[in-house]
Amino acid sequence: MPATVIVGGQWGDEGKAKVVDYLMPHHDVVIRFQGGANAGHTVVNDDGRFAFHQIPSGILYPHVTGILGNGMVIDPFAFLDELKVLIERGIEIDGRLFISSAAHVVMPTHRILDNLYETDIREESIGSTGKGIGPAYSDKYDRRGMRMAAFLLDKENLFNLVRIHVEQNNKFLEYFKMPPLSLKKVASDFANIKDLISHFIVDTQDIIYELKMKGKRIMLEGAQGTLLDIDHGTYPFVTSSSCCVGGALTGTGLSPKDIDRTIGIYKSYTTRVGNGPFPTELTGEVGTTLRERGKEYGTTTGRPRRCGWFDLVASKYSVRLNGFSEIALTKLDVISGLPAVKICTAYSMNGETLTRFPQELSVFHKCEPVYEELPGWGEDEIRVDSFDELPKNARRYIELLEERLGVKISFISTGPARGETIVREAAYSFDKQ
Repeated sequence: MPATVIVGGQWGDEGKAKVVDYLMPHHDVVIRFQGGANAGHTVVNDDGRFAFHQIPSGILYPHVTGILGNGMVIDPFAFLDELKVLIERGIEIDGRLFISSAAHVVMPTHRILDNLYETDIREESIGSTGKGIGPAYSDKYDRRGMRMAAFLLDKENLFNLVRIHVEQNNKFLEYFKMPPLSLKKVASDFANIKDLISHFIVDTQDIIYELKMKGKRIMLEGAQGTLLDIDHGTYPFVTSSSCCVGGALTGTGLSPKDIDRTIGIYKSYTTRVGNGPFPTELTGEVGTTLRERGKEYGTTTGRPRRCGWFDLVASKYSVRLNGFSEIALTKLDVISGLPAVKICTAYSMNGETLTRFPQELSVFHKCEPVYEELPGWGEDEIRVDSFDELPKNARRYIELLEERLGVKISFISTGPARGETIVREAAYSFDKQ
């Protein structure tokens, strides 16, 4: 049965986990296809608030099979910590959570190097989470990384393999005049968790294929967002993986014909964590209001997010790249109660109007937003069950975004809880699922 892909349409933190969680009753499988512990996905349900970093957020439903795909880089120690929290909170995992043997391992040296690289470039820092993601992907593409399949070796061979990898990366630490990590200690740490983690590790391509052939409905869960994509984002201020729909294929082993529904997740405004260009950024009172109302602090790092108005130029670009079949608009509650809201419809650079998303960073840094202003609506007026019950100005705002983006906005989130979601006539009927 065809799969659904969830992709962030902005610079990440769009509320993807809530949409995944909301749609999971109609799916049987959820697969994270890229990134690692640099992701922060938050779900709020009747049992409270859950924060996910590597484990797919759809795993909260007991009927769901969760998979960490081959496109991920996985910190095995952080995985076990995250798993422990879920188990302590009563989430039964056994037999329904798997890790791809082809996913790459984030080593302790990767985390150290991540922070050293950031310190070394100082003012040109990208604002990394420091979780070792970039160095781990660097080793992967340099063809000297270690895959999760290493945990399927016996302890002696695992110990020796880890020693080799740490020894390689210690050479980089030496460049920064940092003391090397103990080969024996790191290798022993890995050998000690082998029995805890090895039974999760499988050839996920085989499992995914079997689930697909059985007609199971698959959800592919992305991390970060399109504008942080390593190829299509605001390079070099990006993440190290493919956050677009293409990454959903390479990160799982599915083929293009397996996907029939691609949902783009957009906030009703825009946020960004870390450095890099952000044309609609608000540094004054309104920006602070959005941050506090939206609780815009990183799930992974706790860093305050930069906040700004909705950027149509950037959003059209991500629609074009991903070919979204529909859109979920989140955090409408955050901009409710403001006297007016603005939408960036174009950029201005040296007197020239740009309606395209610039690939050249030198151009992007000079772009100023061109706004269209709309009247606001009451904060309490959005606590309704249907689109038609929303205040007129809120409907106008949503319809304008829908018209300009050229994609149906099927879901509107009016708060963090599962029930605070308005479902319009979707582009894809649940009857097909």
